Parts: sequence; C-alpha cells; structure tokens
Amino acid sequence: MSTEQSTARATEAPPGPSAPPPSAPSAPPPLRTRGLGAFFGSHKAIEDIDLDFEDNTVTALIGPSGCGKSTYIRTLNRMHENVPNARIEGDVELHGESIYGRAADPVAIRRAIGMVFQRPNPFPTKSIADNVLAGPKFNRIRLSRRERQDLVERVLRAAGLWNEVKNRLRAPAGGLSGGQQQRLCIARALSIDPDVLLMDEPCSALDPQSTDRIEELIDQLKERVTIVIVTHNMQQAARVSDRTAFITIETDGEPGRLVETGPTSDIFNAPSKPATEAYVSGRFG
Repeated sequence: MSTEQSTARATEAPPGPSAPPPSAPSAPPPLRTRGLGAFFGSHKAIEDIDLDFEDNTVTALIGPSGCGKSTYIRTLNRMHENVPNARIEGDVELHGESIYGRAADPVAIRRAIGMVFQRPNPFPTKSIADNVLAGPKFNRIRLSRRERQDLVERVLRAAGLWNEVKNRLRAPAGGLSGGQQQRLCIARALSIDPDVLLMDEPCSALDPQSTDRIEELIDQLKERVTIVIVTHNMQQAARVSDRTAFITIETDGEPGRLVETGPTSDIFNAPSKPATEAYVSGRFG
C-alpha cells in the first residue's frame, strides 16, 4: 500500500451510526369523525365535530339537553339516516375507512358498531337465549347448535348476567327486571363481536343498584371493545370514562358544537374552556 493510500485511509472519518429506520405510520383509531354535521331536513343539529375514539377506552359525551349528543352518536353507525330527510356532512371513519362511502354496507357497519339504547328493548316474548341469538340471526351468521349454546353462555357471562339466568334461558325476556333487560341488550350487542359499542344513556331508566352493575360492566367491557357513552349524569361520566367530550349549543336553534375534549380528569378538574367549567360545575345546563 502506498504512503498516499495509507494517509487517505487514516484520515477517513469512521462510519457514523446508521440512520434509524423510518417508523411505521400509526394505525388510525377504531372510530373517528371529521367535520361531522347532521341535519333533520333544513335544521342543522350538530356542526363540524372532530373526535377520535381510541382502542379500549370509554369516551363520555356530555352536554345540555338538545345539544345533539344522541344525534351525534346515531351518526356513528348510520342510524341517523333512518330518519326521514336526515343527512350528514363530513365523515365517520371505522379503522380508517369511511362508513358513508359508496362501497360501505350499513348492515356490516352496524355489526361492527353495536348500540345499546336508553331504555331496555329486548324482544319481550322471545326467550332470553333467543334474544342473544337475534344478532347472529339478523346478520345471517350460521351457527351449529353447540356454537349457539357456547355463544349464549359467553356473552351472558360478558354481560354479567349468566349466573342470574342460566337456569331459565328459555323463559321470556320480558320477565327480567329492568337492569337485567339492559344487560341482556348489552349481551345481544356483544353477540356479533363488535369493535365499538355505543351506549345512549343506558342507565337513565334504571335504579341505582342496576346502574352500579352497568357501570361495573362498562369497566370490564372496555378490555374488549371501544365504548362511547352519552350521559347527562356528571358523576357517572367521571366514574366510567377515560375521556370526555363536551358538546353544547350557544343559543336555541343553533347546532351543537364540540367545545372541549380530553382526559376525564382534566375535563372535570382543570378544563381549558370557561364554558366547560361552567357546565361541569353545574352553573349552567
């Protein structure tokens, strides 16, 4: 090796650390809305709502009556469009895909995004087991007898109802108490393995003991599904949710708008918007 080559080799800079590989793009949240508005005819009920609902979390939607919370939650699985002359603007995305796109199947969307309503609505004359199996039947999911039995037990256990009804699965669901009926409705929603569970004031018609059971159940269920709950009960929102979104209206006739969203502890203890602080402290609404 020549002296020039040796000198050049000696003065070469040592190789630096290799650049880190580019990070993979993060997956979109299970459910989110972008610029979402909803109409009943010419009346605009909500306007320009951007919200993300993360995996395995409970998000509470709070706000005064008439601000559009229930309308908003019904846009999340295309139930809003079942109202005559109802429509939306903006978009709702499930795992990054528009649920309002031309190729979207409303039945498949409602299978992935289950819903529990304000008042328990089981089929009262059908048996407890048949109520659970109504979801797979409606969605044309074929199950063997053994699969049906396993499914009924699995989702009734998930809904915290199995031990109370396991010896009367063929009895009419109308014979259950209100709290039991609501848990049966939750079991029915779980029977088709949704990714998201929407709950529109699920405890408003229940007694305190039944409400406690439902709240315990919500805490357990978030391990398997993302939950969105509408509630007027500030204490309940604080107890059950990981995140809270405050929606309000400024004057009658105006659409509901998202004011603030964040971790529930922040919304209730250190909100950034005066309107949020006034609402959660009970000074209006």
